[in-house]
Amino acid sequence: MTLTGHTIKRFGIEARYFDVHKPQELEALIDEKTKLILFESITNPSIDVPDFEGIVKIADAHGILTVVDNTVATPIHCKPFALGCDISVHSTSKYTTGQGLAIGGVIVERENLVEKIRGNPRYYHFNEPDASYHGLVYTDVPLPPFTLRTRLALLRDLGAAPSPFNSWLFIQGLEHLPLRMKQHSQNAQAVAEFLEAHPKVKKVNYPGLKSDVNYSYAQKYIKGGCSGLLSFEVESYEEALKIVDKTELFSLVVNIGDSKSIITHPASTTHQQLSHEELLAAGVPEGLIRLSVGLEDSEDLIDDLKQALEG
Repeated sequence: MTLTGHTIKRFGIEARYFDVHKPQELEALIDEKTKLILFESITNPSIDVPDFEGIVKIADAHGILTVVDNTVATPIHCKPFALGCDISVHSTSKYTTGQGLAIGGVIVERENLVEKIRGNPRYYHFNEPDASYHGLVYTDVPLPPFTLRTRLALLRDLGAAPSPFNSWLFIQGLEHLPLRMKQHSQNAQAVAEFLEAHPKVKKVNYPGLKSDVNYSYAQKYIKGGCSGLLSFEVESYEEALKIVDKTELFSLVVNIGDSKSIITHPASTTHQQLSHEELLAAGVPEGLIRLSVGLEDSEDLIDDLKQALEG
């Protein structure tokens, strides 16, 4: 929200927000300047699963690119291109490495995306000669136009390239990503079920729970597990701080997707710059605690949370 509401605003880019469960809200937000519809396959930290079908249908009707941040679900649990999306992005600092050892990202575009961009007035800069690259017209070459322009222009100018060693770490992580995601999901499901039954927990956000508002969406769009990220709400800001300080197995840091389990209080860390009203609008109440459930024994993780909640 800080990126879209403040940082890119300084570059003249306006972001408009919609409820991912109510894609019809997009109709009132789209105009001739709209360039893309950005959403997460599993949101962080509110843990929502969007209505992919509804969002894609509206985006395609207006000729707008859909960009899905698939970091939390990973390609193991969600395949955005099979759901009609155009571009998938990932923070490879999360589940891709599995250790939080390297900072990086990935942009992938679907096959034949050029057909949506070619001749589309929303994306004139792909269809006109690029004076900074010998008059190249990106839609005229037999290469993926979106990622091609990202590499030839933006990467060249901004320099956001990973080091060779970090790239090697990403490759190592990808080799065992399927095994890790299976265990992350199984552990998170067990932890979520424990928290749902605990009297001090007001609410648990995890789409693998049948009681969760996102359960039906997860059944439709997320396969083989719901990843390792969940959040739960306790009575107050102060109570949340006590709990995160009392855990012993969970590491108190703000990354997600590590093999080790992580606990975070967003209102005092990752989202501390937001006002009370902005926190609520972002789905981050002050008593919310986020867990990135790792690969440890689930019973040990549950015992740790139990003593932190009851101690």
